[in-house]
Amino acid sequence: MITIPHKAKQFLVFLIKLLIVTAAFYFIYDQLATNDQLDWAKFQNLAKERFSILGILFLIWFSVVNRFLEILKWKNLVSFLKHISVGEATKQVLGALTAGIFTPNGLGEYAGKALYFEKKETKKIIFLNLICNGIQMFLTILFGTIGLLIIGYWKWSLAIILAAFAFFLLGFFYKNIKIKGYSIEKILDKINEIPNRIHNKNNILAVFRYLVFSHQYYFLFLAFNVDLPYLTMIATIAAVYFLASSLPSFQFLDFAVKGSVAVFFFGKLGVNEWIVIFISTLMWFLNVVLPVVIGSYFVLKFKPKWN
Repeated sequence: MITIPHKAKQFLVFLIKLLIVTAAFYFIYDQLATNDQLDWAKFQNLAKERFSILGILFLIWFSVVNRFLEILKWKNLVSFLKHISVGEATKQVLGALTAGIFTPNGLGEYAGKALYFEKKETKKIIFLNLICNGIQMFLTILFGTIGLLIIGYWKWSLAIILAAFAFFLLGFFYKNIKIKGYSIEKILDKINEIPNRIHNKNNILAVFRYLVFSHQYYFLFLAFNVDLPYLTMIATIAAVYFLASSLPSFQFLDFAVKGSVAVFFFGKLGVNEWIVIFISTLMWFLNVVLPVVIGSYFVLKFKPKWN
């Protein structure tokens, strides 16, 4: 076996970290600079009219709470294996977010978190991350289906409910069938190994995170003077978030995907198209770009656990 000298290995790790950070910033810049749908002059004028320093801090506070709840979720789940501090959980979550920004559906996040742990724990960390993201996706589907029903797309809601029921039946009757050594029964057994107190805390944090994210979206629409009933607005946001999250995408394209879905639904409600696009872009900037900027620091400071 060929062994790589320690200095060469350090240099290689540094190059990989630098490449991740450079690529993340390039993709962010490229999307903001080349998006033809964004009229920055119009946005700047409207921002001066609508936003105050207090209002901007209020919206940033939502982003901080949103990401902090995700950090607490991860800290809680990892406690099944070992205790980590909030600071360590912050490094892992934001560093992994940066690593996953240019991978499909943030898959790089799984590898990013696993690198903070010993190699023998990789499968367990990936599994915990699946649980962490899985509860968030479940809530997105649940509230999104309810949202579609409220705003009149009951056929879509019915189709989703029937699909979920069919999936449940298939899982029940074929739970022992193995795919690459794993079966539904085995996965459920692994989930049940985690104490209920950890699951319960994870569920509560996930609900609060969903509420924070959706209401940040809601307050942005209010800031742009969109006058719609609260229930209609929240239901539409839930539908947009669900359908956009169901589409394969990259984190750096997240605002484009959510923006196009939002334009469809909010356009039906008479909301100006460019306002919807700007709000989707702002949500992406506040909840992806800003955390990635911070996460880039953690990526550059990262020291791999793997030998």
